Amino acid sequence: MKNSRIRLDQSRAPIYEALETFRRMRVVPFDVPGHKRGRGNPELTAFLGQQCVGMDVNSMKPLDNLCHPVSVIREAEQLAADAFGAAHAFLMVGGTTSSVQSMILTACKRGDEIILPRNVHKSVINALVLCGAIPVYVNPEVDQRLGISLGMRREQVAKAIAEHPNAVAVLVNNPTYYGICSDLRAIVTMAHNAGMLCLADEAHGTHFYFGSALPVSAMEAGADMASVSMHKSGGSLTQSSLLLVGPNVHAGYVRQIINLTQTTSGSYLLMSSLDISRRNLVFRGREVFHQVADMAEYARQELNAVGGYYAFGRELMNGNSVFDFDSTKLSVHTLDIGLAGIEVYDILRDEYDIQIEFGDIGNILAYLSMGDRPQELERLVSALAEIRRRYQKDGTGLLHQEYIDPVVVTSPQEAFYAEKVSLPLEESEGRVCSEFVMCYPPGIPILAPGERITAEILEHIRYAKDKGCSMTGSEDPDLKRINVLA
Repeated sequence: MKNSRIRLDQSRAPIYEALETFRRMRVVPFDVPGHKRGRGNPELTAFLGQQCVGMDVNSMKPLDNLCHPVSVIREAEQLAADAFGAAHAFLMVGGTTSSVQSMILTACKRGDEIILPRNVHKSVINALVLCGAIPVYVNPEVDQRLGISLGMRREQVAKAIAEHPNAVAVLVNNPTYYGICSDLRAIVTMAHNAGMLCLADEAHGTHFYFGSALPVSAMEAGADMASVSMHKSGGSLTQSSLLLVGPNVHAGYVRQIINLTQTTSGSYLLMSSLDISRRNLVFRGREVFHQVADMAEYARQELNAVGGYYAFGRELMNGNSVFDFDSTKLSVHTLDIGLAGIEVYDILRDEYDIQIEFGDIGNILAYLSMGDRPQELERLVSALAEIRRRYQKDGTGLLHQEYIDPVVVTSPQEAFYAEKVSLPLEESEGRVCSEFVMCYPPGIPILAPGERITAEILEHIRYAKDKGCSMTGSEDPDLKRINVLA
């Protein structure tokens, strides 16, 4: 573990242990789920396996209840809090989207201002639609070579706090999808000095709690709440997450907020995966993530030696907008070989059977974690070298800018629920958008409700569509039309 001491018995996995006890009891099920331990759906059982469907059970006294835990789930949450250095931890089965939204709904009410970077995941702005809070955007700097948004500068945060002294919270990406970190400790201090909470979206920072020579984690930096995607780098099942809370946030109120939206039928497969993965991270995380960082550094050196690509890393650090860098991230700039990132992404999948995390207009990201091995990384490096030889071309006409500063006209909630009309995309310039438009992944909106549609944004959308980016968020699945305020 990182800069903390294990106080509880981290060798325990109480949910997993309770499920194992339950399995041995051979209880006759006259409850839900209706597949009755798989007997009622043999095709599903054959696909997932008897042990898996046999553990897909409903809440009952021996197994506790996620909405109001008093026994094994409560113990699992206490162990998670201890492992992550938090005052409280909540098991989340609606993905980190649910965790992020619960975090913001805890901090914000209708009309409250929240300071945040605009390059946030759509779940953040979705939460603003739900609660009616008003975003105060700190537009991040952009790296002109890479075209990507960076972290928040300390001066920008201080200015936003001074101009909006009644804001209730500051939200920070720790890190961004590309691995870039703001000066989280300084931002926490500024927020607290102004009487504000500091919230961290740590969807891509689970390993910060268990690695060495990695950026500071939110809880270690003193943040009040953090949303942690255990299923990304933490090794748990997809859709499982944690919400971590510091000592200055009322945990009982957080539970009430979570229960407004999270399912009352929590998946024991997801919860037990969180339980087992937390134990694995405590005892193996430091060693594993040291190896992951070493593999990523090796791949960066190899790819930069190939030529044409730029696998960027800690050299971007400038002490402010790139205060730190997550060295496990293998982010690669592709425009110098004349290909958009999404084009390289498609070639890797279609011709080399390699699935990377995402490709966007100018970059790709290969997500490295505990299950990766050097031989697969060698295969990726070799494939990229071959793609350069086979497909390199003149890059004239390629767009470079991933991020466009928004023109905010009204709040996300007002715009989302307002009267709207559907217009052809090419006729929407100058109008105010009432829905989301984004490439997914990474899920950072190009347009969010309440923002003005500009010629630059329309060019960006058309270009991304032409290059093959998966465009999501709009009511029209083909994005030929867009909803705007009437």
